[in-house]
Amino acid sequence: MRNKYINAEIMQQSMKLKQMGADVTVINSKLCYISFDVSGFKVSYVYNVNKRNKYFLERIKPYPLPLREFDNEDDVINIINIDLSQFKNAIKSHNIDQFIALARKLDLVFHKFEDLFLYYNLPEAETNRLFNEILDFEDDMERIKNSIERICFDKEPEFLK
Repeated sequence: MRNKYINAEIMQQSMKLKQMGADVTVINSKLCYISFDVSGFKVSYVYNVNKRNKYFLERIKPYPLPLREFDNEDDVINIINIDLSQFKNAIKSHNIDQFIALARKLDLVFHKFEDLFLYYNLPEAETNRLFNEILDFEDDMERIKNSIERICFDKEPEFLK
């Protein structure tokens, strides 16, 4: 009975979205929620399997971060294992709380920027100023990376080269 209700609700939502001009594809997928307690820190993930049998993984705690799409469940488990290992190591740090607060703040800043862009007429000069500040922030991260010791070698960093 519950599936009939859910299917009817999905059809109703799809119809409303189509009326708005959307192309809607309803995909029967598997959604999996995974949670770990790592020394008092909750580390949680969610992944879904789409109709192409691809696995989309996202870390949702301690801060949200879409990870990427994988070809199979073994790859998902492997990346979760590496991610957990990195968090277990990071939790030993004396500044893990500051790191998590900073990650959450960066996520909030991104959402604020989106609001600024979508709700206000952001002049090009201000956009350029913000962009240059982000470039400066990236330079700072590169400088810091080059001046400190690397501690994790399970895999190569994906964005910090």
